[in-house]
Amino acid sequence: MKRNKIIIGSRGSKLALIYAQRARNKILEISSELGIEDIVIKKITTAGDLNQKDRLSDIGGKGLFSKKIENQLLENEIHIAVHALKDMPTDETDGLVTNCFLERNDPREVLISANNQNIEDLKPKSVIGTSSFRREFQLKRKRNDLNYKLIRGNVDTRIKKLSDGLYDAIILSYAGIQSLNLNKKISQVFSSSEIIPSVGQGTIAVQCRKNDLEMINLLNKINHTSTHNCVLAERNVLKVLEGDCETAVGAIANIEKDIINLEAELFSLDGKQRFYYKATKKINFPIELGKEVGQFLKKESKNSYKK
Repeated sequence: MKRNKIIIGSRGSKLALIYAQRARNKILEISSELGIEDIVIKKITTAGDLNQKDRLSDIGGKGLFSKKIENQLLENEIHIAVHALKDMPTDETDGLVTNCFLERNDPREVLISANNQNIEDLKPKSVIGTSSFRREFQLKRKRNDLNYKLIRGNVDTRIKKLSDGLYDAIILSYAGIQSLNLNKKISQVFSSSEIIPSVGQGTIAVQCRKNDLEMINLLNKINHTSTHNCVLAERNVLKVLEGDCETAVGAIANIEKDIINLEAELFSLDGKQRFYYKATKKINFPIELGKEVGQFLKKESKNSYKK
C-alpha cells in the first residue's frame, strides 16, 4: 500500500461513524503500512440529515443520504465513502464503483414499544412509527387496526420520540440497534421471513472512484464474498423493478453451501396487494437469480407498485 493517508467520507450520525470505524478497522487488519492515524474519518452532512421531517420520497429519494458524500469522492476530497447499503440508490453513480461489502450485520427488523409489548399485544389504534411503506404494509398484514405514522431521524431521535409519547411503538433495523448497544430496548425481533427486510439491510458498503485502481485493490481484500453475493442478488431485484425509496419491496438472500436462496415481496402502491416469490440458484449466479425474482414480481404486479 503506497498511499500514506486515506480519508473516509461518512455521514456524521453516531451509527454512520460506527460503520466508518469498522471499515477503517478492516483496512488496518490487512495493511501493515498504515496506522490508525493514517486513516481519517471525515464527517459529511447530507441533505437527508438536514431534513428529518418529510418522507424521503417527497424530497428526493435515497440519494439524499449519499449524493453529497459521493460528490466529495468524485472531487477527490475523500478516498473512499462508507454507506449503509440500504440508503444507496440502485444505479451506480458515473465514475464510482461500489464493489466492497463488509460482513453483513443481522438484517432482521425489531419492534421497540413503550410498554415492551409485542405487535400482537398492542392496543387497537396504537401509533406505530416508521418511515418505510414496506414496513407499514408488512405490519398491516399482522395488525391493520393500528395507526401508522411517519417518523424520521436517527435511532436516538426516534427512541426519544417514543419516550416522549409521540408513538406507542417504532420499528427499526436490528443491525443499527445492535451496533449502538441498545438491545435491551428491543420488545420483539421479527424473523426475516415474517418481515422481509429492505434490500441490503444490515450491510456496510464501501465505495471508491472507478479509476482508483490502488483503492479498488485494497477494498477487494476486505470484501466479504458471501455478503457480496447476497446483496448482488437482492439489488438486482430492485434494478429489474426500477424501484426507488417509495417502492414497497423487501428482499433477503442467504447462502447454504453452494446454493443461494432469495425471497422477495412487493406491494402495490396502496399496499392492498402483495406479490411474493422465492427462488434458488448456484452461488455463482447471484445476478441472474435477482433478475429472475425481479422479473416475476414485475410481471405479477402489472406495475401496480408504480405511480
